[in-house]
Amino acid sequence: MAAPGEHVPGPAGPDVPETAEQRRARYDADEVHSLRERVAEAGWRRWIAARRSMDTPYRGAVGLVGGLVVTFGIVTIPLPGPGWLTVIAGLFLLATEFTWAERVLEFTRLHVARWSDWLNRQQLVVRLAIAALTAAFVVAVLLVTLHMTGVPDWVPGWVPLWR
Repeated sequence: MAAPGEHVPGPAGPDVPETAEQRRARYDADEVHSLRERVAEAGWRRWIAARRSMDTPYRGAVGLVGGLVVTFGIVTIPLPGPGWLTVIAGLFLLATEFTWAERVLEFTRLHVARWSDWLNRQQLVVRLAIAALTAAFVVAVLLVTLHMTGVPDWVPGWVPLWR
């Protein structure tokens, strides 16, 4: 672990993954201000934190709301729409109060960046194939969902779905 104020070097290069110990040291280093620390420095948050009778319920409410948003996002991942975006938004809420959520959010950011970099290095044919497979998966999930729940009445009769 790094001593307070000690510089913590990052990974050796962009393709070298950061170790868990380096990540923990980066979070513990003085020069790094995490989302949780930035929220804690806000005047309204310091006011709540100074009152123990308000701080614990506030943290509990943030945990409950953030947990509900993450849960809703996980349930909606296979459906068309912003499932992953909802999960990340819930993690963002949780990261304002909980270090573990901030680390999960950082882990997610790192892996999304790696996936994006990998995909950008691929040929156009590979990117189009991945896009087509993703679209086919979304359409299949939508059709199965409509089959299981029934087609809503507001869908016009000419749409080729079973009723």
